[in-house]
Amino acid sequence: MLRVRLTLLCVFFPAGIPAAEPIDFNRDVRPILTKNCTTCHGGVKKAGEVSFLYREDVLGKGESGKHIAVPGKPEASEMIARILTDDPDDRMPPPDHHPKPLADEDIETLTEWIRQGAQWGTHWAFEKPTLPELPEVADKTWPKQELDHFVLARLEAEGLKPSTEATPAEWLRRVSFDLTGLPPTLEEFTEFEAIHADNPAAAKEQAVDRLLASPAYGERWASIWLDLARYADSTGFFNDPHRDIWPYRDWVVEAFNRDLSFDQFTLRQIAGDLIENPEPGDRIATGFHRNTMTNGEGGTDDEEFRMAAVIDRVNTTWTAWNATTFGCVQCHAHPYDPIPHEAFYEFLTFFNNSEDVDDHEIEYPVTKAASNPAQQAESLRLERELETIRKNLNDEARTIASKLGGWTLFKAESATTHPATGQLTQTSEGDILSSGTNPNNALFKLVSEARDFAAIRVDIQPLNENPAEWDELGAVVSQFEADVIAPDGKRRKIEFREVIADFLSGPYDPNRSFDPDHAGFGPYPMMKGPRSFWIVPKFPASTSPGDKIELRLRHRAVCNAANQSCVLRKFRVELSDDPALSDHLATAERAERWKQHQLLQKQYNEIAGLRIPVMAERPQEGRRETRVFIRGNRTTLGDPVEPGIPALFGGPEQADSRIEVARWLVSEDNPVSARVMANRLWANLFQMGIVETVEDFGSSGTMPSHPELLDHLALRLRDHHQWHLKPFLREIVLSSSYGQSGKATAELVERDPMNRLIARGPRHRLTAEMVRDQALLVSGLLSRKIGGPPVYPPQPKGTWRQPEHEKAWKTSTGEDRYRRAIYTYVKRESSYPAFLTFDAPQRSACVARRTATNTPLQALVTLNSPAHIEFAQAFAKRMREGGGDLRSQLAHGYERIALSPAPKAMIDTLEKLHRDLLAEYRTRPEDSAKLATTPDEAALVLVANTLLNSDIALNR
Repeated sequence: MLRVRLTLLCVFFPAGIPAAEPIDFNRDVRPILTKNCTTCHGGVKKAGEVSFLYREDVLGKGESGKHIAVPGKPEASEMIARILTDDPDDRMPPPDHHPKPLADEDIETLTEWIRQGAQWGTHWAFEKPTLPELPEVADKTWPKQELDHFVLARLEAEGLKPSTEATPAEWLRRVSFDLTGLPPTLEEFTEFEAIHADNPAAAKEQAVDRLLASPAYGERWASIWLDLARYADSTGFFNDPHRDIWPYRDWVVEAFNRDLSFDQFTLRQIAGDLIENPEPGDRIATGFHRNTMTNGEGGTDDEEFRMAAVIDRVNTTWTAWNATTFGCVQCHAHPYDPIPHEAFYEFLTFFNNSEDVDDHEIEYPVTKAASNPAQQAESLRLERELETIRKNLNDEARTIASKLGGWTLFKAESATTHPATGQLTQTSEGDILSSGTNPNNALFKLVSEARDFAAIRVDIQPLNENPAEWDELGAVVSQFEADVIAPDGKRRKIEFREVIADFLSGPYDPNRSFDPDHAGFGPYPMMKGPRSFWIVPKFPASTSPGDKIELRLRHRAVCNAANQSCVLRKFRVELSDDPALSDHLATAERAERWKQHQLLQKQYNEIAGLRIPVMAERPQEGRRETRVFIRGNRTTLGDPVEPGIPALFGGPEQADSRIEVARWLVSEDNPVSARVMANRLWANLFQMGIVETVEDFGSSGTMPSHPELLDHLALRLRDHHQWHLKPFLREIVLSSSYGQSGKATAELVERDPMNRLIARGPRHRLTAEMVRDQALLVSGLLSRKIGGPPVYPPQPKGTWRQPEHEKAWKTSTGEDRYRRAIYTYVKRESSYPAFLTFDAPQRSACVARRTATNTPLQALVTLNSPAHIEFAQAFAKRMREGGGDLRSQLAHGYERIALSPAPKAMIDTLEKLHRDLLAEYRTRPEDSAKLATTPDEAALVLVANTLLNSDIALNR
């Protein structure tokens, strides 16, 4: 075996051969390791104690005790020996995983890499972008924008030339769809063409400026962001009930239209609730992370799905801003990139302390989206002021409560439950334990010898003393009452003033525990640690010898999809005769502040609006402890972690809030986000990103086709344009690269089928939304109304017939029937069929890239769906505006879509189709009557439908 190894090494390192070209680790070595080695020797597992994620590991020893790689000495490196051996037990990669040995050229690369010193390199995406110099090009006249230099330099290096310039019609149709999601009207093209004839550059600039200023611009780019935001009008899972969150969608549209810079766009969606001086819509913006799904199925665990939502927020943040498969790190260290397992939970800590719970009946917390936008600022001001006053009132009283003296244990002489299926017992330490069956509305009665008191303290405790096990069902006292019972049985009801909490959190206000409803005090829906509450009577209670005190604690709160009651399971009651807290609560100054709170609440309630779910942070006193999930299992907890951002991504050494996360995401320290956003914008214009895997910039993603161009664009967006998208997009669409014709020779298609070299202009399929919106526009039906509740355009009958659907699809009437696709109701478990067929996502998870397809089902939609038949009927009427004879009408219809005169062969084909249909409808007038009043008109409707389904209509 040793002789075999030495022979092979001599083959790869023959004497007297000049030194090879320098090996670049990222370009040459990392792809080989990622493809063949790191599955077994990486973050998931380190077979044989070997890992190829870190250089120090590669230069170390494996389980065998032999050096994995010895710099400069491939013949002494066990890595090479294992690759070269023909012993199936030792060969790497193992024959059972890789039946074919490593390719000779890959072996040569690895051995030469070690011989040159086994130099390492950080993956390109994790290195900060640097501004490259513009490359020299032979054709000095072609570039119009700086980016063109990079494209042309690559083409010239490949021995290629750019394609000819697109025709005015091709360019205007392309840029109109790309910037607004709508085609140009025939009238807009006529005006453009007139200017273009004299000054092409001015015509294009004016057209682009008009499109960027159009309200349709925000609708187009919002639809892309809503895929990332997993926006939907329902909550998901089995019964998928309705959720009011459309004001978030409208905020996104408005943000794009006013060109809110991407760094501010980021800040408001990640942490708009934490901004010190927020704009009116900043809380609404945080709906971004309330688009997570909510499971209302019977028997589900609220904490399980709350945590699923938190994990989804983490993964969505990393996909949307960093294009990193961070979700891999939930269960183990990343298999391909140097991201440790603990990093996932350090980052999760930022999102684990939001207030929201997984309860489809309680969308908490919420903000009010005012019906009148002019009142939004006042609504937000009142919300914040109400929260501040309420928190200050509680915090001031809590400070006094925590210093009260004179506490004595409430020793229960009797402790009963109603119904009697439950039991209460008090331990020698004074803790009261409930057991048995205590259903919703269970009532606990505790009776003790009376004593004077000015405050009652209820400590609610977890059953388990181990903090790692503090993941128990909530425990809420919905109604708290107390009576003093005289020896003769007469009762005197104690009137209470307030309940003071150790901290305010959750959907229930503790003071509502005096009302006969479902509110109250206690941890909800899950218990994450001990809680304390002070119940204070209006006046200190005085008692007489022989009196008894009866406490009644009623439970009405339910969780886990209303399947389990949140009763106290372990608690402690103490009484204090210290009047300090009672005196404080009775002051005139505090009464005035409560009066102010009530007045503000009244003003707030008078503002009409819709309550929508948003993000809000738990108070510092109520922060949840975050622990590592061992192997990603939330029920098996490891060590606690502090909040943190992986250093690999330029994260600060210390960060403790979402607002710091938001600022880091778009900071110069983050090497990825500017590249990711620039690449995403480029991909939506060219159908292919410079990095094809728009969603993955890591080692398992694709390498950039034009690395220098990507860095140029990233820094142009971030630094030159200060994250403003409109001027950035303007540069791209006015470039020579974008302005090329989409036509390509057979040789070019064979050489570069995906147009990675950008040797031609982009030409690709319309998105699902564009298919609908174009048909609406050319048919003359399109409503330009912006924003508002979702609408219900026609869809095939029976689509929502499933019994679990909470309501029927009520087809919209009036202009709502013809709204743009972005406003169509999004139901996760029953997506609008026409969109789903054209590859629109269901919005159950963050989607960074749509994959365009062309299937027969798509043609069935555009030819047969009730909405598209209606479009065709309206389009046929517009075609008749082209003249009295049929050929003029056909030519007019073609030109409205293609913006160019119809070829004679096309008119001949359409005329024959109309003739054949007319003959058929004359024999079946009952069928033609379904489409129009006469057979001739019905035939034209189907010709119009054919045009809307043609290649010229479905591509841009």
